Amino acid sequence: MSLWELRLDLQLGRFRLALDCRSDARVLGLFGPSGSGKTSCLESIAGLRNEARGRLRCGRHTWLDTHEGINLKAEQRQIGYVPQEHLLFPHLNGRQNLEFGMGRDRRDGLLRDVIEVLELGDLLEHDIDHLSGGQRQRIALGRALCSGPRILMLDEPLASLDAGLRRRILPFLLRVREHFEIPILMVSHSAFELQALCEEVIALDAGRVMHQAPPVEVFTHSGLYEAIAGEGFINVLPAAVTEQSPHRTRVRLGESGPELSLCRQEISDPTSLLVGLPASDILVATHPVDGLSARNHLPARVVTLEPRGTRVVLTAVLGSALPPVVVELTPDAVEDLDLKPGDGIHLILKSSSIS
Repeated sequence: MSLWELRLDLQLGRFRLALDCRSDARVLGLFGPSGSGKTSCLESIAGLRNEARGRLRCGRHTWLDTHEGINLKAEQRQIGYVPQEHLLFPHLNGRQNLEFGMGRDRRDGLLRDVIEVLELGDLLEHDIDHLSGGQRQRIALGRALCSGPRILMLDEPLASLDAGLRRRILPFLLRVREHFEIPILMVSHSAFELQALCEEVIALDAGRVMHQAPPVEVFTHSGLYEAIAGEGFINVLPAAVTEQSPHRTRVRLGESGPELSLCRQEISDPTSLLVGLPASDILVATHPVDGLSARNHLPARVVTLEPRGTRVVLTAVLGSALPPVVVELTPDAVEDLDLKPGDGIHLILKSSSIS
């Protein structure tokens, strides 16, 4: 039996959301353009759409089963839901918003845990109106966790933040994923965020499933790659710092992968981080190359070559424990290098292009 079962039929005027999905991913993403049905799916799971039909389940907990006559009320579903608008109480301070999420089940240990993981200690006595967008997002996330939910649902958790704040808030979402170990369903229009957080992604369009697979496979799929071309595809890989000096930072990809040199960066947790490698900034060589200013030369093997509009998307593997790396090339470059699946290659990156 799959962890998630999302069989949903929801008619909203002329729009119909029809899903039939199963997944074993503990952290599952929903991706798609505005109006594709992502938020309506979350609202149906949360019990906010009485007209929803079908079967909605996670693990042993069934919230909706029309055939069996099951349709739990929203307050019975034990779901921590963080909507786009946060919906914090402006007349309560940070601590009071967290405690409101706890309801009658006052577990001081859980409250302390949430405060520590999300680093909320300095925000507890502040009025909500005096907090930044990123701080309010952390309080909203903490309030949802304080309810002791069986699953956590996040609707565009970083959409209202600028790029700098997104980078600062993303590590807190990663902490929540690792520390609380509950199933998470996350909606986002950002391929980067979904790669960073999710094991599997369901791509929606006009209320239907376009594709369901691990993030890299979804976002390199025909039609979807062009949809994210505006923000540029960024490979997201786990890493840990191996060296920090006044001029550079070196990290190891995965547990035993190759090392990368980065421009000097301040990293708060050197044992657990993510690096971003823009697909358009990676060069490909068929043989080792000397005499280049680019500091990073990574041996890899070609897996696929797929035309995507005016480009060719190459996927390559660095090691069995790492996700595939995506590289954008011109058709001329592929032809001149005579690239084929299975070929050994070298991926070349400047230190300054890695985030």
